[in-house]
Amino acid sequence: MDGEHAPNDVRSTLGILQALAAYPVTPVVRPVVGETWLVKQYLDLGVQTLLIPMVETAEQARALVAATRYPPRGVRGVGSALARASRWNAVPDYLTRADDQICLLVQIESRAGLANLDEIAAVQGVDGLFIGPADLSASLGHLGQPGHPEVQTAIADAVRRIRAAGKAAGILQSGEAQARAALDAGCTFVAVGVDTSLLAGAASALAGRFGRGRAVEAAPGPDLPRRGDDVY
Repeated sequence: MDGEHAPNDVRSTLGILQALAAYPVTPVVRPVVGETWLVKQYLDLGVQTLLIPMVETAEQARALVAATRYPPRGVRGVGSALARASRWNAVPDYLTRADDQICLLVQIESRAGLANLDEIAAVQGVDGLFIGPADLSASLGHLGQPGHPEVQTAIADAVRRIRAAGKAAGILQSGEAQARAALDAGCTFVAVGVDTSLLAGAASALAGRFGRGRAVEAAPGPDLPRRGDDVY
């Protein structure tokens, strides 16, 4: 559930969590930024697995761990009586059990993050490190080229170092072949698709099957052909 690049905030995330509660799944939530006050809100909603973007230092990772733990182990605000996470104090011993039920994943997606990867992976409380190929390729000077040899070499080395540290290694690979290659390379968890891309691809394929000149109604946009010129 993405709040970094998708238009999701705390309130819309709550609605998604409520919908998912009926099914045997574990939501992974990515907030727009890893700030202590925002982490607190997501945890109180009942989020147990957080994926934090743009983590570049061990100091930043330690601050995130602290944000997910109650005192004295951390700085999470104690508001469980008001929180969906504790079912409004209906979960027995929530305050003493909550820390151990949190999974913290941090994203390595910059040159600085790569340079500090070993130190970040050594932080106790960080459960996994997730490589962001798009931002990483840009940081390495290859904007829009996540398949560039330098980027791929850096990713392979990062996965090796993450696994050597005993942490889970993750990555996003929207292509099936690339996703399987990532799993073969040792990645523990792999994002294998994006809902918006899947929808756009299916819609485009459907329009293509109807052929040129047949109108398929969709919302007009600046890059779409004029009515009557083509499928739109």
